[in-house]
Amino acid sequence: MLSFKFAKSASKVIGNRNFHSSSASLANTTKLFINGKFVESKTKEWLEVRNPATQELVTKVPVSTKEEMEAAVKAASDAFPAWRDTSVSNRSRIISNYKNLINKNMDKIAAIITEEQGKTLPDAKGDVFRGLEVVEHSVNVASLMMGETVENVSKNVDIYSYVQPLGVCAGITPFNFPAMIPLWMFPLAIACGNTFVLKPSERVPSASMFLVQLAQEAGVPDGVVNVIHGGKEAVNFICDAPEIRAISFVGADQAGRHIHARGTANGKRVQSNMAAKNHATIVPDAHKERTLDALTGAAFGASGQRCMALSAAVFVGESKNWIPELAERAKKLKVAGGATPGADLGPVISQASKERIHQLIQSGIDEGAKCILDGRNVVVDPEFSKGNFVGPTILTDVKPHMRCYKEEIFGPVLVCLNVDTVDQAIQLINANPYGNGTAVFTSSGAVARKYQREIDVGQVGINLPIPVPLPFFSFTGSRGSFVGAGHFYGKTGVQFYTQIKTITSNWRDDDISHGVSSSMNMPILGKN
Repeated sequence: MLSFKFAKSASKVIGNRNFHSSSASLANTTKLFINGKFVESKTKEWLEVRNPATQELVTKVPVSTKEEMEAAVKAASDAFPAWRDTSVSNRSRIISNYKNLINKNMDKIAAIITEEQGKTLPDAKGDVFRGLEVVEHSVNVASLMMGETVENVSKNVDIYSYVQPLGVCAGITPFNFPAMIPLWMFPLAIACGNTFVLKPSERVPSASMFLVQLAQEAGVPDGVVNVIHGGKEAVNFICDAPEIRAISFVGADQAGRHIHARGTANGKRVQSNMAAKNHATIVPDAHKERTLDALTGAAFGASGQRCMALSAAVFVGESKNWIPELAERAKKLKVAGGATPGADLGPVISQASKERIHQLIQSGIDEGAKCILDGRNVVVDPEFSKGNFVGPTILTDVKPHMRCYKEEIFGPVLVCLNVDTVDQAIQLINANPYGNGTAVFTSSGAVARKYQREIDVGQVGINLPIPVPLPFFSFTGSRGSFVGAGHFYGKTGVQFYTQIKTITSNWRDDDISHGVSSSMNMPILGKN
């Protein structure tokens, strides 16, 4: 058995973790959460979770057995009727309690994220806060679930609709946002009256487990939220389980398309946010200092492990002369463990990820790009010598056929392309298969309007590098970045987790005192 060692800064802040085993025979392990109880797994297969900055063992995650996964779904199924019938006001109060607990425990959640995922503490707090915003919006569930009514569509006939929950829903979440993405999913789903089975990333399980612990403290009843762990077997179980009506997924292309295909083949709704290649277009009339600051943060923040990271910069005309100044800014960024004061970049998630990033950088050089800033041999403090660190890297003179452009690198690497006109920039970006996000930097309202109208990308920033919408809108990635039945959060998020029931009601005035005669004709509404 490997020794169990938390990073000192994290263990001091976090305190008691009900979701980690205290049993001597199961030391270092993460529990399941089924029917309101943190449960020791009976599996014989475990996956290690290591701090990516130090390689210290944080915990081990069970590959849930089939019986454990079935128990989680049964708990959700059994809890659904009572939770569906809980008044919308009471559900809203519980979500409000949950919002307050998340806000109160933000530092603890952020410390867990930094320990397992590696991002800096300020960035980890941002991770939690962006999820908290969706929870706050979910408190307004009553107004989000209003149906529609039309009175007297025909004499004595009214039509009205109800927005009702689906039943058991499930979520499969990625490693890069251990708090935000789970909070995009289960709070809104249960606010709408559904129950939920969550499978967090096996690389970063503890933030999700702590969030579920807080949900229980907030008053979420037993069985309404359940957590299983594992890899492909757990994913396929969710896709196949007949009780599960809808699946939410955020992650890589291959997994997302597999989940969408398998889930929809089994009659489920699926929303799948996948890979991205987000472009920034820099027009020469842009405010130079603000633009370079924005590019630096959006390209290298979170070590580039954001689905909305700006990983490609398209320099229009003379704006390419700004690239050396961009490189100077990137050189000054501090690469260190996420809990280190003043750290700008933490490690990437794994050694395999680091090696893949190195390979993609080299592929760009081999295909003719210039590496004007190379972060492959970044120097970090000795205590982080075993960490998965990649420094800020800039490749210039990149062409669309190059592998470093075509693939999502998911690291602190910015590829730079040059064009002569805004029209060419739009054409280049629209030819890319992905459509998650883009940004244009300009001082011209006409250019900005042209760009937002003609660009075929789901989310557009104007002088704003990461245009992630607030929860009263929806996250609207498009084309190769999304497949499915509806986008995350906002109005479309509510629509994804609900169904509409329409009632046509006929209460005749003469039924009060007269008998009713039968008609064999097709009813025609609106004639009288």
